Amino acid sequence: MQAILNVPDPKTRFGTRDRAMLDVCFVAGLRVSELVGLRADDVTFEPRPFVRILGKGRRERVLPIWKRTGVNLRAWLAIRGEASVPELFLNRRGDAITRTGFEYLLKRHVAFARLKCPSLCNKRVSPHTLRHGCAMLMLQTTHDVRKVALWLGHSSVQTTEMYLRADPTEKLEAIIALTPPALRRGRFTAPDQLVAMLTSGKKGKDYAKQTTSERPWIGPRRRLTVHNQELS
Repeated sequence: MQAILNVPDPKTRFGTRDRAMLDVCFVAGLRVSELVGLRADDVTFEPRPFVRILGKGRRERVLPIWKRTGVNLRAWLAIRGEASVPELFLNRRGDAITRTGFEYLLKRHVAFARLKCPSLCNKRVSPHTLRHGCAMLMLQTTHDVRKVALWLGHSSVQTTEMYLRADPTEKLEAIIALTPPALRRGRFTAPDQLVAMLTSGKKGKDYAKQTTSERPWIGPRRRLTVHNQELS
């Protein structure tokens, strides 16, 4: 994610916008609809940076964000200027940026990031990847799926449990925490008859090569048992 955030040029207007947009999308784990619907007055900086999110079902949540993210948002608001729409992030025409517009910008920045970070070449990065990355980071930090659910705005913890299945560290910590059952100790000791048979080198009769008249009748179950004994 760091490689993608470093692509936008903060010395330009739209580079400043894109850095702030990508940063807040990742840090807050926003859906694309929540990101493009974010309003300028949804951001506050006192006593520390917060964003107010209106999510699915018009459920509202207020999230604290990193100071670095707050700095990036301040930089964008300083040059955003007056606009005819209340949305925080604007396109070149001064309208609210759309879902398609954000997906295009992310795709372009990822393409440039792959030039300096080859590990991204084999990865598909979509807007949901940023949200998923935030969820995994939150889960690894808090180890509390309920906090992840609150952060992402999930109505049910069951929706958030998909991240538990995706995180191998959770499974590793679970197996380490378990106490294995105590098993009775012991070693197999071969009886003298078995040792003598194995060391004698004698071969038993090959019933498969005998004719029907020479072959004694053996029931199905007994035949399987005799065959297994000869193989061993």
